[in-house]
Amino acid sequence: MEIKEIGCESCELRKKYDEKPKSFRGRFWKFHTRFCPGWKAYLNSLEPEKLAEIKSRYQIP
Repeated sequence: MEIKEIGCESCELRKKYDEKPKSFRGRFWKFHTRFCPGWKAYLNSLEPEKLAEIKSRYQIP
């Protein structure tokens, strides 16, 4: 899968999380990343530097 097919870069829920992490939509996005196959594919498609940045930004182990 290509990143453009996944859409995580432009996800509206992710934008809501970035704006207001404690909002309902923001919390829902964070919850949904735990099991979303698209998010997992997106993370696997990233370069190591970008992956480290995303993991740090969103507190992903």
